[in-house]
Amino acid sequence: MNELIPDALDGERIDRVLAMVADVSRSRAAALVADGQVRLDDRVVGSRSNRVSAGQMLTIAGEIENTPDELVADPTVELRLLHEDDDVLVIDKAPGQVVHPGAGNTMGTIAQGVVARYPEVRTVGEPDRPGVVHRLDKGTSGVFMMARSDRAHASLTEQLHDRLVERRYLTVAWGQPAATEGLIEAPIGRAVRDPTRMTVREDGKSARTNYRVLRTWASPKAALISCVLDTGRTHQIRVHLDAIGHPVVGDTRYGGGRSSPDIDRPALHAAELGFEHPATGEWLSFESPLPADMAALIDGYGPADWER
Repeated sequence: MNELIPDALDGERIDRVLAMVADVSRSRAAALVADGQVRLDDRVVGSRSNRVSAGQMLTIAGEIENTPDELVADPTVELRLLHEDDDVLVIDKAPGQVVHPGAGNTMGTIAQGVVARYPEVRTVGEPDRPGVVHRLDKGTSGVFMMARSDRAHASLTEQLHDRLVERRYLTVAWGQPAATEGLIEAPIGRAVRDPTRMTVREDGKSARTNYRVLRTWASPKAALISCVLDTGRTHQIRVHLDAIGHPVVGDTRYGGGRSSPDIDRPALHAAELGFEHPATGEWLSFESPLPADMAALIDGYGPADWER
């Protein structure tokens, strides 16, 4: 869809413009922006709050489906809860599970399972992703949190913004980094030719990943790496490791798709999560054990040639 921005909409927010010209909800408009499907004068729009100018060409990629503001509850979704109270849920996500509905995934998501079990969450946060404060990619397994109350949603969102939440991931990457630990600091933005793909670019958002090599193998040449996030950009670990020449094993999108019979997804697992409880102020920490496919991948590589 292509639409020329009229004088009457000069200076308006892009999400409001999308809602009007494409006849979609504001939450759906925001989702289109977040998915990299919106361009102004052939430049990908980075934020739902961007302002438009009269005469710009607005382009929306693909088919526009106005998904309902309220998602459909699904009591069949399996929820592996590590913690639950009146404010917070901590969930251990299985590989392949989707956190909230989006393009190509309209049913069977964790958010729909949460709403079925905790109906009050329906009014927390965005209508099409209730309770969600951060998410894991479909192929990523491990621990993440959701809010059950408005105060929790506000607090957890602020903690994420202020980089107070502790998140540690385990991943298996191809090759062996020259330095056994370090900081990858490289801005990340959407790729120009494929806005659904992220890349390192000078005008991207700041992104920092601390890494530490835990184990290496000589054949195949690979490494088990611990990554701690200072920021939480889309696909950050996958993009950063690919940028230094060590893509995640099984990651066909970011350079790691070489033959690996024991895993059919990016070998990336959210192993640890820590945050301040929104109501009590208590520091909470949670761990998720390696899922079976990553454990099998590591076992299949045999004894390490170096281990920390």
